[in-house]
Amino acid sequence: MSSKQYDVLVIGAGASGLMTAYMAAQRGRRVVVVEKANKVGKKILMSGGGKCNFTNLYVEPDNYISHNPHFVISALTRYTNWDFIALVCEYGIEYEERKHGQLFTLNGAKEILAMLLAECDKTGLVDIKTSCEVKAVNALEEHGFQVATNLGYFEVESVVVASGGLSIPTLGGSGIGYEIAKQFGHYVYPTRAGLVPFTFSDGFKEVTTRLSGNAVEATLSNHLNSFTEALLFTHRGLSGPSSLQLSNYWDVGQSFKVDFLPSLDLLDFFKTRKQNQPKVLLRTLLAEHLPKSVVVELQQLIWMDQAEISIGNISDEKLETIAQRLHAFEVKPSGTEGYRTAEVTLGGVDTTEVSSKTMESKKQKGLFFVGEILDVTGHLGGFNFQWAWSSAHAASEYV
Repeated sequence: MSSKQYDVLVIGAGASGLMTAYMAAQRGRRVVVVEKANKVGKKILMSGGGKCNFTNLYVEPDNYISHNPHFVISALTRYTNWDFIALVCEYGIEYEERKHGQLFTLNGAKEILAMLLAECDKTGLVDIKTSCEVKAVNALEEHGFQVATNLGYFEVESVVVASGGLSIPTLGGSGIGYEIAKQFGHYVYPTRAGLVPFTFSDGFKEVTTRLSGNAVEATLSNHLNSFTEALLFTHRGLSGPSSLQLSNYWDVGQSFKVDFLPSLDLLDFFKTRKQNQPKVLLRTLLAEHLPKSVVVELQQLIWMDQAEISIGNISDEKLETIAQRLHAFEVKPSGTEGYRTAEVTLGGVDTTEVSSKTMESKKQKGLFFVGEILDVTGHLGGFNFQWAWSSAHAASEYV
């Protein structure tokens, strides 16, 4: 038996799905949201350590990775970070600005989820069904779709795929959206874990294990990009914002460089101290700028043969070599922690086959893609949420 009481079916009750639902309902569309998990908005609730980094003050197309970089411009321009901030303010949700323009709620991500659900309720036209798994999506001969789920069949005019990526499968992430895209003839770029910590299997793993819990401000860079933010040592490797950011630009088999003191010209620093304090040891000097335990490990890796030699007795040439290595220490991860802890999924539905204005498939009328399912990945800092809001808004005007 098919239910024809809805106009639009949204797959996924995450950020982009709920946003699409309430905005489409504001246009008078009757919407059903089907969510495979037993609760809605699980990823929203755990994001930003439970504080939800819901957008950023400085949203630019350059904050996004895609094989088709211009795709994001239209949606981001028509529904901006300021539009979402206005909604947050309307609900009296308190938030704070952290570094790099990141905006976090003060009282928890649950307020953002409650706001989206309240907007859905206000319309009286949105039904949300949890523990509802999509089994098949079939296009009907005339127009529209029949969607088979474990809770029955739905006949609708439009289907919005807002099922997210493969990251953090325990929160309900699955590949259903990619399967639907392929079914209707879309190319899907290979996916991999993004915004994810690095792991090591070589000798450097022992170093990171010993330093586990220590953090330093560092620059991580490769031929594609560089990020200067906190670097965190873990039992398995490297994490923290700088690692997560660079993971979006890294692939297995590649190495990258770590600058442990990006704000200091080390050679200049060494030469000045060599004149003023010739009897001091290098580790003593560096401990002014880095945690002692980190200095001890770097000493073993870089200047062990000079460990007990005072700076006055080390040649300028040798000091230059040490400075260079501290500014560009090369590491080669064995991999990442994968989808288990990844914040996003890189790759996805090829955006050249989707309208940047409406998010509608160019191959199948009435089929829309929003949020992370598309080949659009934001940097760390609220950009992925902003893409969810902006792409949802674009689709909601046409479903």
